[in-house]
Amino acid sequence: MENSLVLVAEDEPLILLDLETTLEEAGFRVVAVPTAEAAIEAFNEKPESFSSLVTDVRLGSGKTGWELAKYLRGTNPTSPGVYIGGDSAVHWGVEGVPESIMISKPFALPEIITALSTLLN
Repeated sequence: MENSLVLVAEDEPLILLDLETTLEEAGFRVVAVPTAEAAIEAFNEKPESFSSLVTDVRLGSGKTGWELAKYLRGTNPTSPGVYIGGDSAVHWGVEGVPESIMISKPFALPEIITALSTLLN
């Protein structure tokens, strides 16, 4: 996964840290942020450097993970995404972007690596 820069947005600090650590140990480079707005800011600095997105669907009071993925797709229409959510899976068919995977909470961290690897290959 060398040179794969993954944007991770998760508002729960411990889950964000776990995702960041797990992805880095799997060989991904990671930019981890707690909000969709911070993700958009990081993305806008160098949009061409991001290969994929991992986002919680509910990111607090700001934009949702659905909105974040759609924003990123405006610049990179083929960028794969992994959504994470507790009760949001039922909306994935309508809200999710193509070439994405929905993983329900609670999840095992290897599921994220498998989903990203599948989408990137």
